[in-house]
Amino acid sequence: MDITAINNASALQRSDSPKTSAPALGYDNFLKLLLTQMKNQDPTAPMESTEYMAQLATFSQVEQQTKTNSKLDALLSSSALAQANSIIGRTVTSADGTISGQVQSVRIFDDGVVAMLANGKELVLGSGIAIS
Repeated sequence: MDITAINNASALQRSDSPKTSAPALGYDNFLKLLLTQMKNQDPTAPMESTEYMAQLATFSQVEQQTKTNSKLDALLSSSALAQANSIIGRTVTSADGTISGQVQSVRIFDDGVVAMLANGKELVLGSGIAIS
């Protein structure tokens, strides 16, 4: 495969992908890259069709895993919201007993849940927290 074809395909990927820390290769970009690879292959040693099918199968598996992860994240967020909602109005006590109070509201972050207590204190909900 010729270098300009690779550079053109890479530029195509960068311009179409969202601005994130890790560039994502979408299905359309993958097909464009595959077509570019097919157009620019060495005619004296063409790639086997089984190699193309293996590439498509691998991409399909990765795409399905990405969708599964996205749905799992949504399910976990929904579960966290339901659990957080269930402690509003209840009394929570920290594992060491130093912070206690009635939960007025709850804030959910990527790394955990923080209960806002009626006495103005905050308590990170985690292991060892007593809820009554």
